[in-house]
Amino acid sequence: MSNLSICVAGCGTMGTGIAIVAARSGFPTVLYDMDAGRLEAARRQMSAFLAKSVARGKLTQDQVDSIMARVTLATQPEQVADCGLVIEAVFEDLQPKGAVFQALDKVCSPTTLFASNTSTLSITEIAAVSGRPDRFVGMHFCLPAQLMKLVEMSPGLNTSEEAFAQAWSICEQMGQRPVKTQDQPGFILNCFLVPFNNDAIRLVEQGVAEPEQIDKAIKAALGYAMGPMELLDLVGLDTQVLLCEALHGITHEPRAACPPLLRKMVAAKRLGRKTQRGFLQYESNKIFGS
Repeated sequence: MSNLSICVAGCGTMGTGIAIVAARSGFPTVLYDMDAGRLEAARRQMSAFLAKSVARGKLTQDQVDSIMARVTLATQPEQVADCGLVIEAVFEDLQPKGAVFQALDKVCSPTTLFASNTSTLSITEIAAVSGRPDRFVGMHFCLPAQLMKLVEMSPGLNTSEEAFAQAWSICEQMGQRPVKTQDQPGFILNCFLVPFNNDAIRLVEQGVAEPEQIDKAIKAALGYAMGPMELLDLVGLDTQVLLCEALHGITHEPRAACPPLLRKMVAAKRLGRKTQRGFLQYESNKIFGS
């Protein structure tokens, strides 16, 4: 077990998955969110996912008990003060991300590393409002974080080499596979994925094929484990809107522009798994499977 504690700020789908990764790899893990109800829901999601790991023979119940014992829920910044790494995983908007870091900067040690899980926003810009731009890195986990190993690691313009190396080492200790990217819109993955997923949405808009058929074609022909419609429903259609706005706002790439159908579905509260209906329908709103 590591002595370094990791805080995951934000307990949505991504934050909950990152917390599983951190705790499962032996790090004391603080899951931080101002909403106590969301935190309890995240704890239940973690337990449910780990229970499936026991059922599949990947973990023992004793191991699960140890993992969950390493997880602490926090609603106040002061409860995060002793963490050596903070990984922010709130939605794609510079203002709330900056507000999280500003609150934690006041209570965390000057040696604490700050990291953002942003997938489209500038690391340098978030770092600039964080209070410690020299100890700030991008750590973009892939969804679902508890299953996917890749993490895109991005230094900001003012990130020190020491801080980046330290964050890279922690990422590897978490059992992940980091790749270095520059601080560019979308990094590697979302530079491809946001336009690609929008293209799939436009196929539905144009009546070319039903969502289930699009997923079946992509998985069968390209070998993807998950089709674009399934992935969109898992990410959340409201999140895809934010990704489109962030990426298109910076790059002006036409394919990154938000499709009208996407906005209509968000207005109708068809957000994906979390509302049990998006491009597909689900019997459960559990984010890590039905």
